[in-house]
Amino acid sequence: MTPSQTADLESRCDLLRSLHSPGAPLLLPNAWDVATARAVATAGFPVVATTSWGVAGALGYEDHEAAPADEMFAAAARIARSVDVPVTVDAEAGYGMEPAQVVAALRSAGAAGCNLEDTDHATDSLRDPDRHAEWLGAVRQAASADGYRLVINARVDVFLGPYLGGAGPETQQELVPEAVRRANAYLEAGADCVYPIVLSETEALRTFMSEVQGLVNVIRGAQTPSLAELGALGVARVSWGPYLYWEAMARFEEQLASVQD
Repeated sequence: MTPSQTADLESRCDLLRSLHSPGAPLLLPNAWDVATARAVATAGFPVVATTSWGVAGALGYEDHEAAPADEMFAAAARIARSVDVPVTVDAEAGYGMEPAQVVAALRSAGAAGCNLEDTDHATDSLRDPDRHAEWLGAVRQAASADGYRLVINARVDVFLGPYLGGAGPETQQELVPEAVRRANAYLEAGADCVYPIVLSETEALRTFMSEVQGLVNVIRGAQTPSLAELGALGVARVSWGPYLYWEAMARFEEQLASVQD
């Protein structure tokens, strides 16, 4: 990167970090290509977030690291170049890369921030929280060593398995202690924000918010409390994950069916 490009990226990192405000959450409708990223920015949103599900789908792959890392980061770079706002990249679980490699790829792509999840896609299981915290700490250290003020959003996947149809308790409340343990470990390791994806039950979310010692990102799904309620709980960031991509594709399929009719 040239000095001017480096300065611009650091400015975008700082802006992204400053927009995290508990009680007045940053809204992140997730994009999956240049066209949708430009639409998000044109609509007035101050940050573009990507969804790995949508990006992978647009590239012809399944989610959960089925797409090659170089293609995913190349897509992220095209998005970052196309808009004048910070871009935070869904980097899944890091694609099996070492922390310094992940940081280099994100920096090269022009990412102001990233999501990094604690699922091991090779085994379809959750990573050991202590080892994952250590890995996140190494990501932070690698970024800091290069003067890169990357905003790290550490995704906590404790609630995801039951949501996707796996075995789980009757209520999310029972999973909160493990989610809190992971979230606080990741924050202590250097994450800026934690993301308990698909946590939606109000009481479970309230407990999580009261026990986590840092900023929290919540996904806006059909069962999630309203934006006003999320703000009242102190949520700092709300994203839509793959939902807008799914809805857009469903609408496209409906239009195709109407053309055939």
